[in-house]
Amino acid sequence: MSAPTGDIGLIGLAVMGQNLILNMNDKGFTVVAYNRTTSKVDDFLANEAKGTKVQGAHSIQELVAKLKRPRKIVLLVKAGPAVDSFISQLEPYLENGDIIIDGGNSHYPDSIRRTKELEAKGLLFVGSGVSGGEEGARYGPSLMPGGSTKAWPAIKEIFQASAAKVNGEPCCDWVGETGSGHYVKMVHNGIEYGDMQLIAEAYDILKRGLGLHEGEIADIFTKWNKGVLDSFLIEITANILKFNDDDGEPLVTKILDKAGQKGTGKWTAIAALDAGTAVTLIGEAVFARCLSAIKEERTRASKIIAGPQKEPFRGDKQQFIDDLEQALYASKIISYTQGFMLMRETAKELNWTLNYAGIARMWRGGCIIKSVFLGDITSAYQKNLELESLLFDDFFNKAVHKAQPGWRRVIAQAVLWGIPTPAFSTALAFFDGYRSEVLPANILQAQRDYFGAHTFRALPGKENNKLKKDQDIHINWTGRGGNVAATTYSA
Repeated sequence: MSAPTGDIGLIGLAVMGQNLILNMNDKGFTVVAYNRTTSKVDDFLANEAKGTKVQGAHSIQELVAKLKRPRKIVLLVKAGPAVDSFISQLEPYLENGDIIIDGGNSHYPDSIRRTKELEAKGLLFVGSGVSGGEEGARYGPSLMPGGSTKAWPAIKEIFQASAAKVNGEPCCDWVGETGSGHYVKMVHNGIEYGDMQLIAEAYDILKRGLGLHEGEIADIFTKWNKGVLDSFLIEITANILKFNDDDGEPLVTKILDKAGQKGTGKWTAIAALDAGTAVTLIGEAVFARCLSAIKEERTRASKIIAGPQKEPFRGDKQQFIDDLEQALYASKIISYTQGFMLMRETAKELNWTLNYAGIARMWRGGCIIKSVFLGDITSAYQKNLELESLLFDDFFNKAVHKAQPGWRRVIAQAVLWGIPTPAFSTALAFFDGYRSEVLPANILQAQRDYFGAHTFRALPGKENNKLKKDQDIHINWTGRGGNVAATTYSA
Protein backbone atom coordinates (compact mmCIF):
# COMPACT_ATOMS: atom_id res chain seq x y z
CA MET A 1 0.00 0.00 0.00
CA SER A 2 1.28 3.49 -0.80
CA ALA A 3 2.44 5.80 1.98
CA PRO A 4 -0.39 7.72 3.68
CA THR A 5 -0.81 11.32 2.49
CA GLY A 6 -3.70 12.60 4.66
CA ASP A 7 -2.82 15.47 7.01
CA ILE A 8 -6.01 15.18 9.05
CA GLY A 9 -9.18 13.08 9.05
CA LEU A 10 -12.72 14.21 9.74
CA ILE A 11 -15.72 12.09 10.72
CA GLY A 12 -19.19 13.56 10.22
CA LEU A 13 -20.33 15.02 6.91
CA ALA A 14 -23.16 17.27 8.01
CA VAL A 15 -22.87 20.89 6.85
CA MET A 16 -20.35 21.90 9.55
CA GLY A 17 -18.12 18.92 8.77
CA GLN A 18 -18.22 19.47 5.01
CA ASN A 19 -17.46 23.17 5.36
CA LEU A 20 -14.54 22.62 7.74
CA ILE A 21 -13.05 20.05 5.34
CA LEU A 22 -13.30 22.49 2.40
CA ASN A 23 -11.79 25.24 4.58
CA MET A 24 -8.80 23.04 5.51
CA ASN A 25 -8.41 21.98 1.88
CA ASP A 26 -8.29 25.65 0.81
CA LYS A 27 -5.44 26.17 3.30
CA GLY A 28 -3.37 23.45 1.59
CA PHE A 29 -4.06 20.44 3.83
CA THR A 30 -5.09 17.02 2.60
CA VAL A 31 -8.23 15.95 4.47
CA VAL A 32 -9.63 12.41 4.61
CA ALA A 33 -13.43 12.38 4.98
CA TYR A 34 -15.52 9.62 6.54
CA ASN A 35 -19.20 9.30 7.43
CA ARG A 36 -21.09 6.44 9.02
CA THR A 37 -23.46 6.45 6.03
CA THR A 38 -20.71 5.94 3.46
CA SER A 39 -22.86 7.02 0.49
CA LYS A 40 -22.51 10.56 1.90
CA VAL A 41 -18.74 10.29 1.36
CA ASP A 42 -19.23 9.50 -2.33
CA ASP A 43 -21.83 12.27 -2.72
CA PHE A 44 -19.51 14.78 -1.07
CA LEU A 45 -16.55 13.84 -3.28
CA ALA A 46 -18.70 13.97 -6.42
CA ASN A 47 -20.23 17.36 -5.60
CA GLU A 48 -18.98 19.86 -3.00
CA ALA A 49 -15.43 18.41 -2.85
CA LYS A 50 -15.09 17.80 -6.59
CA GLY A 51 -11.74 19.04 -7.91
CA THR A 52 -10.17 19.28 -4.42
CA LYS A 53 -7.46 17.20 -2.71
CA VAL A 54 -10.06 15.74 -0.29
CA GLN A 55 -9.84 11.95 0.00
CA GLY A 56 -12.68 9.65 0.98
CA ALA A 57 -12.73 6.65 3.31
CA HIS A 58 -15.43 3.94 3.47
CA SER A 59 -14.42 2.49 6.83
CA ILE A 60 -12.73 3.57 10.04
CA GLN A 61 -9.78 1.32 9.19
CA GLU A 62 -9.37 2.94 5.76
CA LEU A 63 -9.61 6.42 7.30
CA VAL A 64 -6.81 5.66 9.77
CA ALA A 65 -4.65 3.98 7.09
CA LYS A 66 -4.72 7.11 4.90
CA LEU A 67 -3.39 9.44 7.65
CA LYS A 68 0.21 10.45 8.35
CA ARG A 69 1.58 9.97 11.90
CA PRO A 70 0.73 11.24 14.39
CA ARG A 71 -2.78 10.69 13.11
CA LYS A 72 -5.17 13.55 13.73
CA ILE A 73 -8.90 12.82 13.51
CA VAL A 74 -11.68 15.38 14.08
CA LEU A 75 -15.11 14.19 15.22
CA LEU A 76 -17.98 16.47 14.18
CA VAL A 77 -20.83 14.30 15.38
CA LYS A 78 -23.68 14.74 17.86
CA ALA A 79 -22.44 15.30 21.42
CA GLY A 80 -22.88 12.43 23.86
CA PRO A 81 -22.83 8.67 23.16
CA ALA A 82 -21.97 9.13 19.44
CA VAL A 83 -18.59 10.64 20.41
CA ASP A 84 -17.75 7.72 22.73
CA SER A 85 -18.92 5.25 20.08
CA PHE A 86 -16.56 6.65 17.42
CA ILE A 87 -13.68 6.85 19.91
CA SER A 88 -14.11 3.13 20.70
CA GLN A 89 -14.26 2.32 16.96
CA LEU A 90 -11.05 4.29 16.32
CA GLU A 91 -8.99 2.97 19.24
CA PRO A 92 -8.08 -0.47 17.80
CA TYR A 93 -6.43 1.17 14.76
CA LEU A 94 -4.56 3.96 16.52
CA GLU A 95 -1.05 3.99 17.97
CA ASN A 96 0.73 5.89 20.74
CA GLY A 97 0.64 9.64 20.22
CA ASP A 98 -2.28 9.65 17.78
CA ILE A 99 -4.83 12.41 18.39
CA ILE A 100 -8.64 12.36 18.55
CA ILE A 101 -10.27 15.81 18.38
CA ASP A 102 -13.90 16.32 19.40
CA GLY A 103 -15.16 19.44 17.62
CA GLY A 104 -18.80 19.06 18.71
CA ASN A 105 -20.66 20.89 21.48
CA SER A 106 -19.73 18.37 24.17
CA HIS A 107 -20.25 19.06 27.85
CA TYR A 108 -16.85 19.75 29.41
CA PRO A 109 -16.99 16.97 32.09
CA ASP A 110 -17.16 14.46 29.21
CA SER A 111 -14.01 15.99 27.72
CA ILE A 112 -12.23 15.79 31.09
CA ARG A 113 -13.11 12.08 31.27
CA ARG A 114 -12.14 11.37 27.65
CA THR A 115 -8.77 13.10 28.01
CA LYS A 116 -7.90 10.97 31.06
CA GLU A 117 -9.16 7.73 29.54
CA LEU A 118 -7.30 8.16 26.24
CA GLU A 119 -4.05 9.39 27.83
CA ALA A 120 -4.07 6.23 29.99
CA LYS A 121 -4.02 4.27 26.71
CA GLY A 122 -1.20 6.34 25.17
CA LEU A 123 -3.50 8.37 22.94
CA LEU A 124 -4.08 12.14 22.98
CA PHE A 125 -7.44 13.88 23.15
CA VAL A 126 -8.47 17.43 22.28
CA GLY A 127 -11.91 18.87 23.01
CA SER A 128 -12.25 21.93 20.82
CA GLY A 129 -14.96 24.55 20.84
CA VAL A 130 -15.90 25.56 17.28
CA SER A 131 -17.92 28.74 16.84
CA GLY A 132 -19.14 30.64 13.82
CA GLY A 133 -21.80 28.35 12.41
CA GLU A 134 -21.76 27.04 8.85
CA GLU A 135 -20.17 30.16 7.35
CA GLY A 136 -17.49 30.25 10.04
CA ALA A 137 -16.60 26.61 9.44
CA ARG A 138 -16.23 27.30 5.71
CA TYR A 139 -14.26 30.54 5.80
CA GLY A 140 -12.71 30.71 9.26
CA PRO A 141 -14.24 29.79 12.62
CA SER A 142 -13.14 30.63 16.14
CA LEU A 143 -11.42 27.48 17.45
CA MET A 144 -10.90 26.82 21.18
CA PRO A 145 -8.79 23.66 21.63
CA GLY A 146 -7.92 22.20 25.02
CA GLY A 147 -7.02 18.77 26.37
CA SER A 148 -3.79 16.80 26.02
CA THR A 149 -1.15 19.53 25.90
CA LYS A 150 1.24 17.32 23.89
CA ALA A 151 -1.28 17.38 21.00
CA TRP A 152 -1.02 21.15 20.41
CA PRO A 153 2.28 21.23 18.43
CA ALA A 154 0.88 18.59 16.05
CA ILE A 155 -2.43 20.38 15.34
CA LYS A 156 -1.38 24.02 15.76
CA GLU A 157 -0.55 24.73 12.10
CA ILE A 158 -3.79 23.23 10.75
CA PHE A 159 -5.99 24.85 13.41
CA GLN A 160 -4.49 28.32 13.20
CA ALA A 161 -4.42 28.28 9.38
CA SER A 162 -8.11 27.29 9.25
CA ALA A 163 -9.30 29.76 11.93
CA ALA A 164 -10.63 33.27 11.33
CA LYS A 165 -8.03 36.06 11.33
CA VAL A 166 -8.19 39.51 12.92
CA ASN A 167 -5.35 41.85 11.95
CA GLY A 168 -3.52 38.78 10.68
CA GLU A 169 -3.77 36.97 14.04
CA PRO A 170 -5.62 33.62 14.14
CA CYS A 171 -8.74 33.34 16.33
CA CYS A 172 -7.33 30.13 17.75
CA ASP A 173 -4.88 29.45 20.56
CA TRP A 174 -4.30 26.66 23.05
CA VAL A 175 -6.81 27.09 25.90
CA GLY A 176 -5.52 24.69 28.57
CA GLU A 177 -5.81 21.22 30.05
CA THR A 178 -8.43 18.40 29.86
CA GLY A 179 -11.95 19.79 29.28
CA SER A 180 -10.99 23.47 29.19
CA GLY A 181 -11.61 23.90 25.45
CA HIS A 182 -15.22 22.82 25.73
CA TYR A 183 -15.56 24.73 29.02
CA VAL A 184 -14.49 27.97 27.32
CA LYS A 185 -16.92 27.25 24.44
CA MET A 186 -19.68 26.74 27.03
CA VAL A 187 -18.92 30.12 28.63
CA HIS A 188 -18.78 31.67 25.14
CA ASN A 189 -22.29 30.34 24.50
CA GLY A 190 -23.50 31.63 27.87
CA ILE A 191 -22.13 35.10 27.07
CA GLU A 192 -23.87 34.81 23.71
CA TYR A 193 -27.18 34.25 25.56
CA GLY A 194 -26.50 37.38 27.62
CA ASP A 195 -25.58 39.55 24.61
CA MET A 196 -28.70 38.44 22.75
CA GLN A 197 -30.98 39.15 25.72
CA LEU A 198 -29.47 42.62 26.23
CA ILE A 199 -30.07 43.44 22.56
CA ALA A 200 -33.64 42.14 22.80
CA GLU A 201 -34.28 44.35 25.84
CA ALA A 202 -32.85 47.39 24.04
CA TYR A 203 -35.19 46.66 21.10
CA ASP A 204 -38.15 46.37 23.50
CA ILE A 205 -37.33 49.71 25.15
CA LEU A 206 -37.04 51.45 21.77
CA LYS A 207 -40.25 49.87 20.42
CA ARG A 208 -42.60 49.83 23.42
CA GLY A 209 -40.98 52.64 25.34
CA LEU A 210 -40.19 55.22 22.67
CA GLY A 211 -42.73 53.88 20.17
CA LEU A 212 -40.22 53.58 17.32
CA HIS A 213 -40.78 51.52 14.16
CA GLU A 214 -38.47 48.61 13.26
CA GLY A 215 -36.91 50.65 10.44
CA GLU A 216 -36.02 53.47 12.86
CA ILE A 217 -34.63 50.96 15.37
CA ALA A 218 -32.56 49.35 12.59
CA ASP A 219 -30.99 52.75 11.88
CA ILE A 220 -30.09 53.13 15.57
CA PHE A 221 -28.46 49.68 15.66
CA THR A 222 -26.58 50.45 12.44
CA LYS A 223 -25.20 53.61 14.06
CA TRP A 224 -24.30 51.74 17.26
CA ASN A 225 -22.42 49.19 15.15
CA LYS A 226 -19.95 51.94 14.20
CA GLY A 227 -19.04 52.68 17.83
CA VAL A 228 -18.20 50.80 21.03
CA LEU A 229 -20.92 48.20 20.32
CA ASP A 230 -19.43 47.19 16.94
CA SER A 231 -20.17 43.45 16.83
CA PHE A 232 -21.66 40.60 14.82
CA LEU A 233 -24.86 40.44 16.90
CA ILE A 234 -25.57 44.19 16.61
CA GLU A 235 -24.93 43.99 12.86
CA ILE A 236 -27.29 41.06 12.27
CA THR A 237 -29.96 42.62 14.51
CA ALA A 238 -29.95 45.73 12.31
CA ASN A 239 -30.28 43.50 9.23
CA ILE A 240 -33.13 41.51 10.82
CA LEU A 241 -35.04 44.70 11.68
CA LYS A 242 -34.69 45.97 8.08
CA PHE A 243 -36.00 42.71 6.56
CA ASN A 244 -39.60 43.09 5.36
CA ASP A 245 -42.14 40.41 4.48
CA ASP A 246 -43.89 40.39 1.09
CA ASP A 247 -46.57 42.75 2.44
CA GLY A 248 -43.96 45.34 3.44
CA GLU A 249 -44.28 44.64 7.17
CA PRO A 250 -41.09 43.88 9.17
CA LEU A 251 -40.79 40.10 9.26
CA VAL A 252 -39.57 40.14 12.87
CA THR A 253 -42.99 41.41 14.03
CA LYS A 254 -44.55 38.16 12.76
CA ILE A 255 -42.24 35.82 14.72
CA LEU A 256 -43.74 34.12 17.79
CA ASP A 257 -42.15 35.54 20.96
CA LYS A 258 -41.21 32.14 22.33
CA ALA A 259 -37.44 31.53 22.46
CA GLY A 260 -35.79 28.13 22.14
CA GLN A 261 -32.54 26.97 23.68
CA LYS A 262 -30.18 24.02 23.28
CA GLY A 263 -28.82 23.98 26.83
CA THR A 264 -25.35 25.53 26.70
CA GLY A 265 -26.54 28.71 28.45
CA LYS A 266 -28.14 26.53 31.12
CA TRP A 267 -24.87 24.59 31.51
CA THR A 268 -23.05 27.89 32.14
CA ALA A 269 -25.60 28.97 34.75
CA ILE A 270 -25.35 25.57 36.50
CA ALA A 271 -21.53 25.73 36.40
CA ALA A 272 -21.71 29.20 37.99
CA LEU A 273 -23.97 27.92 40.78
CA ASP A 274 -21.64 24.94 41.35
CA ALA A 275 -18.63 27.28 41.51
CA GLY A 276 -20.45 29.80 43.75
CA THR A 277 -19.76 32.58 41.23
CA ALA A 278 -22.32 35.35 40.62
CA VAL A 279 -22.81 34.98 36.87
CA THR A 280 -26.17 36.69 37.18
CA LEU A 281 -26.60 38.07 33.67
CA ILE A 282 -26.29 34.74 31.88
CA GLY A 283 -28.64 33.22 34.47
CA GLU A 284 -31.25 35.93 33.81
CA ALA A 285 -30.85 35.47 30.05
CA VAL A 286 -31.66 31.75 30.43
CA PHE A 287 -34.64 32.50 32.69
CA ALA A 288 -35.90 35.13 30.22
CA ARG A 289 -36.09 32.40 27.57
CA CYS A 290 -37.93 30.16 30.05
CA LEU A 291 -40.44 32.97 30.73
CA SER A 292 -40.90 33.55 27.00
CA ALA A 293 -41.73 29.84 26.59
CA ILE A 294 -44.97 30.14 28.63
CA LYS A 295 -46.60 32.28 25.95
CA GLU A 296 -50.17 31.07 26.56
CA GLU A 297 -49.94 31.71 30.31
CA ARG A 298 -48.44 35.18 29.70
CA THR A 299 -51.32 35.94 27.34
CA ARG A 300 -53.83 35.05 30.06
CA ALA A 301 -51.86 37.09 32.63
CA SER A 302 -51.82 40.13 30.34
CA LYS A 303 -55.62 40.27 30.50
CA ILE A 304 -55.96 40.17 34.31
CA ILE A 305 -52.74 41.75 35.68
CA ALA A 306 -52.39 45.49 35.12
CA GLY A 307 -49.10 47.37 34.97
CA PRO A 308 -48.45 51.11 35.09
CA GLN A 309 -50.32 53.48 32.79
CA LYS A 310 -48.09 54.08 29.77
CA GLU A 311 -47.04 57.72 29.72
CA PRO A 312 -45.56 59.20 26.53
CA PHE A 313 -41.85 59.95 26.79
CA ARG A 314 -41.39 63.70 27.37
CA GLY A 315 -37.62 63.85 27.70
CA ASP A 316 -34.83 64.32 25.16
CA LYS A 317 -35.28 61.32 22.85
CA GLN A 318 -31.76 61.40 21.38
CA GLN A 319 -30.23 61.68 24.86
CA PHE A 320 -32.25 58.65 25.95
CA ILE A 321 -31.08 56.66 22.92
CA ASP A 322 -27.47 57.62 23.74
CA ASP A 323 -28.09 56.55 27.36
CA LEU A 324 -29.40 53.21 26.09
CA GLU A 325 -26.25 52.69 24.03
CA GLN A 326 -24.16 53.27 27.16
CA ALA A 327 -26.44 51.01 29.24
CA LEU A 328 -25.98 48.22 26.68
CA TYR A 329 -22.20 48.74 26.67
CA ALA A 330 -21.91 48.77 30.48
CA SER A 331 -24.14 45.70 30.86
CA LYS A 332 -22.04 43.88 28.27
CA ILE A 333 -18.88 44.72 30.25
CA ILE A 334 -20.52 43.21 33.35
CA SER A 335 -21.48 40.03 31.47
CA TYR A 336 -17.91 39.46 30.25
CA THR A 337 -16.53 40.35 33.68
CA GLN A 338 -18.73 37.62 35.16
CA GLY A 339 -17.79 35.11 32.45
CA PHE A 340 -14.06 35.60 33.04
CA MET A 341 -14.60 35.41 36.83
CA LEU A 342 -16.27 32.04 36.32
CA MET A 343 -13.43 30.75 34.15
CA ARG A 344 -10.89 31.93 36.73
CA GLU A 345 -12.75 30.19 39.57
CA THR A 346 -13.06 26.91 37.67
CA ALA A 347 -9.39 27.05 36.63
CA LYS A 348 -8.43 27.28 40.31
CA GLU A 349 -10.68 24.39 41.24
CA LEU A 350 -9.51 22.09 38.40
CA ASN A 351 -5.86 23.25 38.34
CA TRP A 352 -6.10 24.55 34.79
CA THR A 353 -3.72 27.20 33.50
CA LEU A 354 -6.02 29.20 31.24
CA ASN A 355 -4.78 31.68 28.65
CA TYR A 356 -7.26 34.56 29.24
CA ALA A 357 -5.73 36.95 26.69
CA GLY A 358 -5.73 34.08 24.20
CA ILE A 359 -9.39 33.30 24.95
CA ALA A 360 -10.44 36.90 24.28
CA ARG A 361 -8.29 36.88 21.11
CA MET A 362 -10.04 33.69 19.92
CA TRP A 363 -13.43 35.40 20.29
CA ARG A 364 -12.50 38.53 18.29
CA GLY A 365 -13.47 36.97 14.98
CA GLY A 366 -15.18 33.96 13.42
CA CYS A 367 -17.65 33.49 16.27
CA ILE A 368 -21.12 34.69 17.23
CA ILE A 369 -19.90 37.06 19.97
CA LYS A 370 -17.11 38.58 17.86
CA SER A 371 -16.73 42.31 18.53
CA VAL A 372 -14.26 45.18 18.69
CA PHE A 373 -14.79 45.06 22.45
CA LEU A 374 -12.89 41.74 22.69
CA GLY A 375 -9.72 43.45 21.49
CA ASP A 376 -9.93 45.62 24.63
CA ILE A 377 -10.31 42.50 26.80
CA THR A 378 -7.27 40.95 25.08
CA SER A 379 -5.26 44.09 25.86
CA ALA A 380 -6.40 44.06 29.50
CA TYR A 381 -5.13 40.50 30.05
CA GLN A 382 -1.95 41.11 28.05
CA LYS A 383 -1.15 44.05 30.35
CA ASN A 384 -1.87 42.02 33.48
CA LEU A 385 -1.87 38.22 33.28
CA GLU A 386 -3.13 38.06 36.88
CA LEU A 387 -6.00 40.55 36.37
CA GLU A 388 -8.57 39.79 39.06
CA SER A 389 -11.51 41.45 37.34
CA LEU A 390 -12.10 43.37 34.11
CA LEU A 391 -13.53 46.16 36.30
CA PHE A 392 -10.03 46.62 37.79
CA ASP A 393 -8.60 47.40 34.35
CA ASP A 394 -8.33 51.16 33.70
CA PHE A 395 -10.06 50.99 30.31
CA PHE A 396 -13.14 49.14 31.55
CA ASN A 397 -13.23 50.99 34.86
CA LYS A 398 -13.44 54.33 33.02
CA ALA A 399 -15.96 52.97 30.49
CA VAL A 400 -18.37 51.77 33.19
CA HIS A 401 -18.07 55.00 35.17
CA LYS A 402 -18.79 57.02 32.04
CA ALA A 403 -21.83 54.84 31.25
CA GLN A 404 -23.20 54.78 34.79
CA PRO A 405 -25.55 57.82 34.77
CA GLY A 406 -27.26 56.86 31.51
CA TRP A 407 -27.39 53.18 32.54
CA ARG A 408 -29.32 54.12 35.68
CA ARG A 409 -31.66 56.48 33.84
CA VAL A 410 -32.58 53.83 31.27
CA ILE A 411 -33.38 51.16 33.87
CA ALA A 412 -35.37 53.64 36.00
CA GLN A 413 -37.43 54.68 32.96
CA ALA A 414 -38.03 51.07 31.92
CA VAL A 415 -39.31 50.30 35.44
CA LEU A 416 -41.70 53.27 35.25
CA TRP A 417 -42.94 52.02 31.87
CA GLY A 418 -43.35 48.45 33.15
CA ILE A 419 -40.98 47.08 30.50
CA PRO A 420 -39.00 44.11 31.85
CA THR A 421 -35.20 44.46 31.74
CA PRO A 422 -33.88 41.37 33.56
CA ALA A 423 -30.41 41.48 31.96
CA PHE A 424 -29.90 45.26 32.20
CA SER A 425 -31.18 45.30 35.79
CA THR A 426 -29.15 42.36 37.04
CA ALA A 427 -26.00 43.83 35.46
CA LEU A 428 -26.48 47.06 37.42
CA ALA A 429 -27.38 45.15 40.61
CA PHE A 430 -24.16 43.12 40.29
CA PHE A 431 -22.16 46.30 39.69
CA ASP A 432 -23.63 47.94 42.79
CA GLY A 433 -23.09 44.80 44.85
CA TYR A 434 -19.52 44.30 43.61
CA ARG A 435 -18.52 47.87 44.49
CA SER A 436 -20.11 47.64 47.99
CA GLU A 437 -17.65 47.06 50.83
CA VAL A 438 -20.59 46.16 53.07
CA LEU A 439 -23.56 44.02 51.98
CA PRO A 440 -26.54 42.92 54.14
CA ALA A 441 -25.27 39.32 54.29
CA ASN A 442 -24.73 39.84 58.05
CA ILE A 443 -28.54 39.68 58.41
CA LEU A 444 -28.61 36.47 56.35
CA GLN A 445 -25.96 34.88 58.56
CA ALA A 446 -27.78 35.93 61.74
CA GLN A 447 -31.05 34.48 60.40
CA ARG A 448 -29.31 31.22 59.43
CA ASP A 449 -27.78 30.91 62.86
CA TYR A 450 -31.07 31.83 64.61
CA PHE A 451 -33.22 29.18 62.93
CA GLY A 452 -30.64 26.53 62.08
CA ALA A 453 -27.54 27.08 64.23
CA HIS A 454 -25.51 27.47 61.03
CA THR A 455 -22.92 29.77 62.75
CA PHE A 456 -21.30 32.99 61.58
CA ARG A 457 -17.93 34.77 61.70
CA ALA A 458 -17.24 38.00 63.60
CA LEU A 459 -16.50 41.17 61.62
CA PRO A 460 -12.74 41.89 61.88
CA GLY A 461 -12.13 44.39 64.67
CA LYS A 462 -15.46 43.58 66.35
CA GLU A 463 -14.33 40.44 68.17
CA ASN A 464 -14.92 40.15 71.96
CA ASN A 465 -15.34 37.47 74.60
CA LYS A 466 -18.40 36.08 72.85
CA LEU A 467 -17.27 36.76 69.27
CA LYS A 468 -13.92 35.01 68.80
CA LYS A 469 -11.57 35.79 65.92
CA ASP A 470 -11.59 33.41 62.92
CA GLN A 471 -14.03 31.01 64.57
CA ASP A 472 -17.45 29.69 63.59
CA ILE A 473 -19.75 31.15 66.24
CA HIS A 474 -23.25 30.05 67.29
CA ILE A 475 -25.36 32.27 69.55
CA ASN A 476 -28.30 31.12 71.68
CA TRP A 477 -30.51 33.96 70.38
CA THR A 478 -33.67 33.15 72.38
CA GLY A 479 -32.24 31.70 75.58
CA ARG A 480 -34.23 28.55 74.78
CA GLY A 481 -31.88 27.10 72.17
CA GLY A 482 -28.85 24.90 72.71
CA ASN A 483 -25.17 25.55 72.09
CA VAL A 484 -24.63 22.84 69.47
CA ALA A 485 -23.89 24.27 65.99
CA ALA A 486 -24.83 22.72 62.67
CA THR A 487 -22.21 22.21 60.00
CA THR A 488 -21.80 25.22 57.76
CA TYR A 489 -21.83 25.29 53.95
CA SER A 490 -19.96 27.71 51.79
CA ALA A 491 -20.64 28.22 48.09
